[in-house]
Amino acid sequence: MTDCILLLEDGTVFEGQYFGTEKKVSGEVVFYTGMTGYQEIINDATYYGQIVVMTFPVIGTCGMNIDDIQAESPGVKALVVREYSETVSNWRAVESLEEYMKRHEIAGIAGIDTRELAEIIRDKGRIKGIISPKDEINTEDIEVAGNAVITQVQDERPVDYVTAKSVRHYEGTGYRVVIIDYGVKDALIKFLIKRDCDIHVVPAHSSPQKIMSIEPDGVILSNGPGNPNEYTNEIEVIKEIFASVPVFGIGLGHQLLALANGAECFEMKSGHRGCNYPVIDLEKNNIYITTQNHGYCVKTESIDESIMEISHKSMNDNTAEGIKYKNTPSFSVQFQPEAFPGTNDTQYCIDNFISIIEKVKYRV
Repeated sequence: MTDCILLLEDGTVFEGQYFGTEKKVSGEVVFYTGMTGYQEIINDATYYGQIVVMTFPVIGTCGMNIDDIQAESPGVKALVVREYSETVSNWRAVESLEEYMKRHEIAGIAGIDTRELAEIIRDKGRIKGIISPKDEINTEDIEVAGNAVITQVQDERPVDYVTAKSVRHYEGTGYRVVIIDYGVKDALIKFLIKRDCDIHVVPAHSSPQKIMSIEPDGVILSNGPGNPNEYTNEIEVIKEIFASVPVFGIGLGHQLLALANGAECFEMKSGHRGCNYPVIDLEKNNIYITTQNHGYCVKTESIDESIMEISHKSMNDNTAEGIKYKNTPSFSVQFQPEAFPGTNDTQYCIDNFISIIEKVKYRV
């Protein structure tokens, strides 16, 4: 393995060794708290452009399989691990993690104290970094090099890079569901296919007229990456379709739906990323373990209680994890109910949406 470093914008340096593709990459550095699921994480579009720190100490033992792939193209820029395992022990594996990373030109750095790194991100909040060959960074003036990282990470609309390029149709004999693709996971599509839904996945930039011309029974606003406040065009589209059809928002879709109804979103200090976050369903009074991946959140005090109400809350920090709308059969959740990785605890949310479609369609 080639020696390399991870340099944070505050000047902190971690030394390690490359695995995967050996190249210089920069991006926001975030940590993932689950013990499993690196395959689903590496090709989850919500992680687009990020350097993901895996807090579980040994990564790679399960290799990569076909069934758990969540998108055609991986989202992450790089993985940071304590120890990379070259030994693969999984009957479903078709290649190693490193082989997959090389094939998709994803960088990795191993030998890092990921516990210390996660504590830095937790304490300091959003932080950017760069992975580089050791001999290409001027370690004598590390503060200047650290400040230079900031200029190398460009803020952009990442949804534009991960959304579908054209409409995809998965034929079924059940309810017609349109998914507006901000970075949809394959697990959600498979879940709806099992319920025989007729699914149309449309690009994020689709017009309200294009979406409604499909004559959907319901619309899902998918998960996805980026700052929800930047997606003004997408918010305007949601405003136009919201009153016409049941809408279910997930992740970024949850945030955009709230913004379309006058609420505000704020950037969290270090975000929720993992498959072990406890959330309470206030109506059921049950606590569920959820999969989450977000750095922004709906501001609770900005919610207009005449329009919407909080349906789910985080047990860790009391942030809004779900919203139910009062004058229309629509709702949203901040977590990812389709999971992958994670438990199936909250897949009932998707079934609830299908039940709402049935009630509206047949006026039950």
